[in-house]
Formats: sequence, C-alpha cells, structure tokens
Amino acid sequence: MCRVVDVRQAVLAKNDTLAATLRAELTARGTILVNLLSSPGSGKTALLERVLARAAERGIGVAALTADLATENDARRLARSGAPVKQILTGGLCHLECDQLRAQIDGWLPDGTEVLFVENVGNLVCPASYDLGESLRVAMMSVTEGEDKPLKYPTAFGLANLVVLTKTDMAGAAAFADDEFRAHVAAVNPGVEVLPTSARTGDGVDALVDRVMAVRRGAAAHQPLLADRHMSEHGHDHGDDGGHGHGQEGGHRHTTLSVGP
Repeated sequence: MCRVVDVRQAVLAKNDTLAATLRAELTARGTILVNLLSSPGSGKTALLERVLARAAERGIGVAALTADLATENDARRLARSGAPVKQILTGGLCHLECDQLRAQIDGWLPDGTEVLFVENVGNLVCPASYDLGESLRVAMMSVTEGEDKPLKYPTAFGLANLVVLTKTDMAGAAAFADDEFRAHVAAVNPGVEVLPTSARTGDGVDALVDRVMAVRRGAAAHQPLLADRHMSEHGHDHGDDGGHGHGQEGGHRHTTLSVGP
C-alpha cells in the first residue's frame, strides 16, 4: 500500500511540474487555459458552445479541447460555434493529465488564441486531482443534480476558482434550493463566486465570458483555501510503472480528432 501511495505522489508531482511549465508558456503567448470540470449531463457542452459563439461575436480568440471516453459528438457540437476544436478520446480512462493535454496543444493551438477552454472528462473525482496548467478552474453542476453535490465532491468544488450553476431555467421544475446550494459551496470553498447560467436562454453567458476575460487581462482569480490538490478522493492505483489502473493494460491510450478551422 505504501508503495502505491509513493508512486501516486510521484505521478502527481511530475504532473504539477509539467502544468507549471505549460501555464508559463501559455501566459507568454497571451493565452489562458480554462479547465471545466463537471459530472456527465451537467450541460457543460451546451453552455460551452454558447460561450464559444459569444466570445467569437465579441472578437475574442478562443479555442476548445474536449475530452471524452468515446465518440466525437462533443467536438462536432462545439465546432458549430466556428471556433477551432480538438477532441481527445480517452478510450475509457477517467481524466486528462498535463502531458496528454500538452501533446495535443503543440502545433495545433492557433496564434492569437486568448482563451483555450478544456472540457475535461465528465467526472468530479479523477480530474480534480490534476492541474492541467489552467489559469482558471471552473466547477460546474446543474440544478437537477442536487444541492449537496459540493459536499459530496469537496475536492472538485473546493479547488475551483469559479463555480458555475447550469440549467437554471429548470430550477423551478427541479425544486432547486439555491440558498442551500450556495451554503454548501461556501462550506468547501469560502468566498468563491457562484455564477448562474442557462444555455437554453443564454442567461449568464456574457457574464461567464467577462469573468474569463478579466483573468485573461490580469485580474486575480479567486484563490481557494483548499491548498492540497491531491486529496484522497482520487484513490486509483497507478501501478508500479505510474500508469493509471483504468483501461486496457493500464496504459493511457488517446486518439484525437480536429474539427473546425
């Protein structure tokens, strides 16, 4: 057991080093990375499609990289915004790591990109432990998922620089208790902003673009009190060689699809 923990710590330490390097390189070229985390079905793709389209309308250089276990459906949807999009197929693996992301950015990210959105794998456990070189980490959930979600996934919400609530047009039908939800968010991440949005109505889309661009222009993002990114929620065995225990033969197998300009 101790050996597994040691290997995992080494994997995470290597990832953090790579992430710091990527963040510095992106900053030098005038790009920030926004890491979007949520569970499946939160409406993340629908909202991101609206955000990409609105950003383009406002003359902001944006691109998106989306990760999923299978299918290129999300990339095709996001490409309708006109933004450059690339899909990573993880083949059943539960999260992205910085070296995998870096391999997709090199030689692909267009010049003049101000914001690169990364739609992480739909999962609030595994991705929460991995820094991807982001300047802004956004935890997202829909009103249909239950007010206690932040308490169930304290790492994902506790490390967020911004919390986005989606599908607010359905709040009444879902009997969503907004005050209770905000109290739970504050319990794991005091002071973080909760931004209500609806991809269907467009509510909050401009506000989200504004928050992202403020960070792009140098505004300080909210700094969560939870400093240990590697809480024990992510308890998978990486194996003796540091490979993740999911998937065939424990190895990371990723394929990519580029869509759009």
